[in-house]
Amino acid sequence: MEPESGISIPSPRNPSPLSWVNLSRNLILAYQSLGVVYGDLSTSPLYVYSSTFIGKLQNHQNEDAIFGAFSLIFWTLTLIPLLKYVFIVLSADDNGEGGAFALYSLLCRHAKFSLLPNQQAADEELSAYKYGPSTQATGSPLKRFLEKHKRLRTALLVVVLFGAAMVIGDGVLTPAISVLSSVSGLQVTEKKLTTGALVVLACVILVGLFALQHVGTHRVAFMFAPVVIIWLVSIFSIGLYNIIHWNPKIVHAISPYYIIKFFRETGKDGWISLGGILLSVTGTEAMFADIGHFTALSIRLAFAFVVYPCLVVQYMGQAAFLSRNLQKIPHSFYDSIPGPVFWPVFIIATLASIVGSQAIITATFSIIKQCHALGCFPRVKVVHTSKHIFGQIYIPEINWILMILTLAITIGFQDTTLIGNAYGLACITVMFITTFLMALVVTFVWQKSVLLAAVFLVFFWFCEGVYLSAALMKVPQGGWVPLVLSVIFMMVMYIWHYGIRKKYNFDMHNKVSLRWLLGLGPSLGIMRVPGIGLIYSELATGVPAIFSHFVTNLPAFHKVLVFICVKSVPVPYVSPEERFLIGRVCPRPYRMYRCIVRYGYKDIQRDDGDFEDQLIQSIAEFIQMEAGEPQVCSSESSSYDGRLAVISSRAIQSSSSLIVSENEDWGGIESIQSSKSQTLQSLRSAYPDDENQAVRRRRVRFEVASSPGMDASVREELIDLIEAKEAGVAYIMGHSYVKARRSSSYLKKVVIDIGYSFLRKNCRGPAVALNIPHTNLIEVGMIYYV
Repeated sequence: MEPESGISIPSPRNPSPLSWVNLSRNLILAYQSLGVVYGDLSTSPLYVYSSTFIGKLQNHQNEDAIFGAFSLIFWTLTLIPLLKYVFIVLSADDNGEGGAFALYSLLCRHAKFSLLPNQQAADEELSAYKYGPSTQATGSPLKRFLEKHKRLRTALLVVVLFGAAMVIGDGVLTPAISVLSSVSGLQVTEKKLTTGALVVLACVILVGLFALQHVGTHRVAFMFAPVVIIWLVSIFSIGLYNIIHWNPKIVHAISPYYIIKFFRETGKDGWISLGGILLSVTGTEAMFADIGHFTALSIRLAFAFVVYPCLVVQYMGQAAFLSRNLQKIPHSFYDSIPGPVFWPVFIIATLASIVGSQAIITATFSIIKQCHALGCFPRVKVVHTSKHIFGQIYIPEINWILMILTLAITIGFQDTTLIGNAYGLACITVMFITTFLMALVVTFVWQKSVLLAAVFLVFFWFCEGVYLSAALMKVPQGGWVPLVLSVIFMMVMYIWHYGIRKKYNFDMHNKVSLRWLLGLGPSLGIMRVPGIGLIYSELATGVPAIFSHFVTNLPAFHKVLVFICVKSVPVPYVSPEERFLIGRVCPRPYRMYRCIVRYGYKDIQRDDGDFEDQLIQSIAEFIQMEAGEPQVCSSESSSYDGRLAVISSRAIQSSSSLIVSENEDWGGIESIQSSKSQTLQSLRSAYPDDENQAVRRRRVRFEVASSPGMDASVREELIDLIEAKEAGVAYIMGHSYVKARRSSSYLKKVVIDIGYSFLRKNCRGPAVALNIPHTNLIEVGMIYYV
């Protein structure tokens, strides 16, 4: 596994899991994970005790209550992050990726839970699927029951979307509470400093944090791990000092007896205070969500041997200090710092809070990218900020929305306790949903008994349900914020998903009849001119209705037609060797092909300029494969839109009859304006002093190799393909308008005509999202009545 990308690369030289090379690599990854994964979790001591002893629990501020609170924190850290995540959940990665969507994609591959249209055609022969299709054939009664009822599958998707929306809510709340908590330490030394001044300072830091997002995490990732390590060493040392100096008896509070004693004394007030205890595990979900950048072993090592001991000693030290200084609870962390080291620790605390905020912001970008890939979020601009680290992306629109919401929360509440109530509810909800999805994974993916999954679900739902019930009691005191944010984001996701599903169903029911196309003959009843027409459609099978608009309204069409379908499949990454699925739409003389281009939900669609060349090589390889193996396509005479073939780039290099020649020539900027106008502006900015500065261009030319054994019809088809490529490539897309039928219900009209229409008009167009050159783009308008 590469440290940069987190993608497993099979190789005969890969070291054994127990080898020293593998262990040293995981130790390096464990070091790096401290800065990316644990920034949020490690800064929780800033506000846990002050958020716990508020409200009516202030009447129970005594040594026993402090001991009980620490015991609760210790067992919460042990049961949820250590037992549940480190030992169980981290084993449920999806080809190295984690998070709620990773669990959902696992389930969709092992059961027919997906609502994504026509997924099976795009999933064909993907080696990234760890488990074969046989796992779907031997389904349990529970599995068949869930697959049978669409409403249950829809409910499962809604649950996953709600969890994703809560993660986005975390992206709003984490920077607010982390930065505001860190700067609040100034009030310990500067008594005259007002709350308003602290809020202004926090807002300045937050604006700077969001303004630097476009630079990319990788630019500053080098300093992340050292900051968090220094922070962990600091809080461990301070905690150890406080234990020895103030009250060594706090060690006895590890016993669960003190939890019973705590609730016996505090009663309902103690139960409500669990909302504050909950903050000790906020950020735990990042251990699973960010596993794609590291390995499960490295994250386990970092938590079990570094983060967990440091946090336990810090919370124990704070409790020892508070047991002798009950009046210091409002600023317990900063008051517990010995005077000589206050300012260094304050600076490190501020830096650590920024690191924790950076990690959750990056995770928010990643979750929105995954939502979009699975058809659950409008198209947004995704900027890949690193050439080496997959998943490090920047989404400008989301970044500024997060900044505005975070500033609004900070200015509106001005209190870490109220923000903590909101933050805790968001985090425990995500954990609650993860537990539910994990129980399904245990049954359907790991194929364990339903009883074992039920034990897992009941035990952790009981633990987390107690905290969730306490967090829900805080809804009037700030807990409503993540609920409102989640409902808004989930409505956006579901409306978008509903709209594209209806649009797809319209295309499926209005496909062009192949019998009609065959009746037109190879010329399609119009003039076929040199060139290649790439017709983009959501359909993985059949001919879209928009094609009939061309045939009936245009006097000429391209000699070679390729129906392109870009699909996101439920795996994190699709290897380049398996990117293309090629098939034939009509008989050979028609020169009509189909290509399904597959991307994983974490793949980045790069604008590298090689798509056309790779497509031509793949079609050429398909033509040769078809000639050698006629069973590649359907043998039924009534349908030529049959089975698709996976075209591997390795097979192309080894067996292709095409001769590919590459050369680089030099020309001025103006000379390439006609073919690459979309790059003109960037080139001018790169060479502001000389617009005629020479730039390098890469040209690829194809020729058919002389092979005596090649069939004449195959050679003729390959020559036609190459000549069409030389004549030029046009990209053809539908500019669709989706409207509800007049007979539709009022709710459906609101969702489609107002909600989906608003999102479609204000998101990025499909041509931009697919990196299609504008100079070669043809758009055809069409109204969909759904």
